[in-house]
Amino acid sequence: MTLAEVTAILLTSSLILVLVHHTAVHHAAEDTQPAPVTRPNFIIILADDIGWGDLGSNWERAAPSNTPHLDQLALEGKRFTDFHSPASTCSPSRAALLTGRHGLRSGVTHNFAVRSVGGLPLNETTFAELLQKAGFYTAMIGKWHLGHEHPYQPVNRGFDYYLGIPYSNDMGCTDRPGFDLPSCPPCERVGGRGCGPEAGLPLFENQTIVEQPLDLWDLTDRYASAAVSVLHRARKWKQPFLLYVALAQMHVPLCPGGGAEQRDVYAAALRQMDGLVGAIKSASDLVDKENTLLLFTGDNGPWEKKCLFSGNVGPFLGQWQTSRGGGSAKTTTWEAGHRVPTVAYWPSRIAANSTSDALLSGLDVFPTILSLAGVDPPSDRRYDGIDMTDVLLSKSDEGHKSLLHPNSGAAGAFGDLQAVRLGRYKAFYLTGAAEACGGGRGTSQLHDPPLIFDLSRDPEEACPLDPKGPEYLAVLEAVQREREALLWDIATDNVSTADYKVERDAAPCCNPQLPACRCHRAGWT
Repeated sequence: MTLAEVTAILLTSSLILVLVHHTAVHHAAEDTQPAPVTRPNFIIILADDIGWGDLGSNWERAAPSNTPHLDQLALEGKRFTDFHSPASTCSPSRAALLTGRHGLRSGVTHNFAVRSVGGLPLNETTFAELLQKAGFYTAMIGKWHLGHEHPYQPVNRGFDYYLGIPYSNDMGCTDRPGFDLPSCPPCERVGGRGCGPEAGLPLFENQTIVEQPLDLWDLTDRYASAAVSVLHRARKWKQPFLLYVALAQMHVPLCPGGGAEQRDVYAAALRQMDGLVGAIKSASDLVDKENTLLLFTGDNGPWEKKCLFSGNVGPFLGQWQTSRGGGSAKTTTWEAGHRVPTVAYWPSRIAANSTSDALLSGLDVFPTILSLAGVDPPSDRRYDGIDMTDVLLSKSDEGHKSLLHPNSGAAGAFGDLQAVRLGRYKAFYLTGAAEACGGGRGTSQLHDPPLIFDLSRDPEEACPLDPKGPEYLAVLEAVQREREALLWDIATDNVSTADYKVERDAAPCCNPQLPACRCHRAGWT
């Protein structure tokens, strides 16, 4: 089903809902009983490898935007200027979003592989599990990347329904490769040995592979159709719902369709992603507009080594690093690695066309959703997220006092917290080693004392404070206190350990007898 067909269905649905509303009003007039308290619905949309500057409404400019639906979402809701992904790469960021805990607590400090036997540790609890137990209908569409072996799959971690790819969309070959750098051959040309592992890229529905290798060029339409079905299913069953949509965009390979030329591919893929967000919002508005929180954010910043196929970092250039060689976005702790475009929409609760400069994180999604749902988290562990309900629903701009950013694949040990945000200041104990467009990495460099930047004056992170100056010394003392306090809190917490072992037979494969594990479930379109 194409996005155009989804739109037609939504128009038909709107007529049906007018009749439903008229009938409901008629019966309500006859019923003098007070209405029960209605629990809110939640839609979380997570973009992949998206830049802060990719969102048109993050700029004050007259140029045409590639994100008109997201811009409208911001116009009708709240835009966040200082919102951060919990990590600068896929698996740790997603684990933290779902659990409200840093990777040093949850055990997920780096990415799981195609042949990984483990995933998000089973003693970690996702907000989906808690909402499911509280009576919500829970569904996930898109990229999981927290373990594809049976115990770790989404339907065993709190989701009633799942459709998607178990990891990144470049971790397997396809018959019609998208745009990537370097480009990848199709499965048939290499017997399954493309840029990724031997197995073709699988598409799962619940616990079954329905297509391998999948066709990335129609994946957006499939996701749109599935999202609309989930929302209408929840309405039919009269359940509050959670829909978590983890998009393939803007991760390579990009498959925007429409015959885009190479230089226009990223912009076309951005418009494609934006159209999917618009379709989900339209469906949600028809189902339960006044009672649904929709939050759009990103898992990390652009993958700049992909050059023309990577996103716009906005003013967050990481110039101290780029002037010395190496990247300053995905996998790094520079602002472009984790400051992500974020918008929240809830017509009856969030003021339209509002903006928040509060320091917030994807870690905060877990406690906020549970608070709004009236559900308590497990009390046998500690959390790094804060309840941002007051920021969402009122004019409060009180976010985190401090926020620590984990090493995410560039320099240093995975998960170590060696970058500290404190108010307008940011300290780096470690820099370097991320690949930039063109291949330069820069030298991994420890800083003792740390580099400290004032982001209010220097969002480009170009000129650190003078380490001998009084401003630096005052900030350094506060930074050290915050970092030591969090590290001690983690050291004395109930923490988990993820299993990162890999085995050849752990790769998802629906038909080992055929190249690329080729299969297509009967009746699947």
